[in-house]
Amino acid sequence: MRAFKTVFMRGGTSKGCMLLREDLPENREEWDKIFLQVMGSPDPKQIDGLGGTVSSNNKIVIVWKSEEPDVDVEYLVGQVIVGKEQIDYKSNCGNMTAAVGPFAVEEKLLEITEPITTVRMKNKNTDKYINVTVPIDPETKSFAQEGDCEIAGVDGTAAELNVNFLNPAGAKTGALLPTGKVSEILDIPGVGQLEVSILDVSNPMVLVNAADIGMSGTELPEDVNNNKEVSDLLEKIRGAAACLMGFAKDLEDASKNSPAVPKVGFVTSPQSYIDITGAEVKESDMDVCARVISVFKCHKACPLTSASAISVAAAMEGSVVQKILGKDGQKGLVRIGHPSGIMTMVPDLRLENGTMELPGVGVQRTARRIMDGTVYIRE
Repeated sequence: MRAFKTVFMRGGTSKGCMLLREDLPENREEWDKIFLQVMGSPDPKQIDGLGGTVSSNNKIVIVWKSEEPDVDVEYLVGQVIVGKEQIDYKSNCGNMTAAVGPFAVEEKLLEITEPITTVRMKNKNTDKYINVTVPIDPETKSFAQEGDCEIAGVDGTAAELNVNFLNPAGAKTGALLPTGKVSEILDIPGVGQLEVSILDVSNPMVLVNAADIGMSGTELPEDVNNNKEVSDLLEKIRGAAACLMGFAKDLEDASKNSPAVPKVGFVTSPQSYIDITGAEVKESDMDVCARVISVFKCHKACPLTSASAISVAAAMEGSVVQKILGKDGQKGLVRIGHPSGIMTMVPDLRLENGTMELPGVGVQRTARRIMDGTVYIRE
């Protein structure tokens, strides 16, 4: 058996294994085999590993001290594809980004400042910079785990983390609008033309009006997953956008080799609905309602990078989201209704000299160390 030091953490509404790069083999070609065994893949049940059978519970995060000035730590996210012998490194995970800050503090990868330490980070999936503010416990001089911050999709409360994605536009394509257009008409095989908005905010994202695919936009994840016709259509939309952005040569290639990039989601105007816990989410508490597909399954909350794109699109004249909301869209705070409740985003979209600039997108998150120790894999 081989043994690796591992910390299992929740970040936002995702969870996974945090590893220090120094504890892994120098040869990166060995990593995938290790990470697949850690999560128990390719078995879709992941019975022989730590994986949680859905994309949000299958994250690998590798962290190390940065040698770059004004950056404390760098990190790389691996998305283990459930049911496949595959790990996708094309995109960042916004939720697990929230865990990197506390992890860096707890592992003493930087000097702390009381009462709040700002961890300056660089994501190596996208080469983008993120600042995470981490509260410090005065007694332990480490991450203050306890707090009164509550986020939708997570039971209980914890310490508040403020995650600010700096200049997140063009993370994978080099442009906020990868096609140069706020809205785009895609030709979908067997369906015809559909209007979408394609944005690259921390990760590429394609958004479509729920009504255009025959959905209300308030469906729960299992309702979406069990609707094969809609699931297939959403994958075709995602694949067509992937081809347009140069991530795949055709729809089959997009599904096989780029399952996590881009993500696809459908949106609608504020509507009341019952969330996955059975609680009512009120129309008055949101600005837009959204459902996001992550690696072929409807996410039980909303991926943070997807929420970033949705919030930016809400303020972008001519986007699918802005057209749904009407008038000038939604600027300032953007409250997104998702299957687990409400997520509040703070996009800083500016129009300067006729050009859209995005200095940052902020969000409130929490994170928690669940377990630390040693994970064992076969030789």
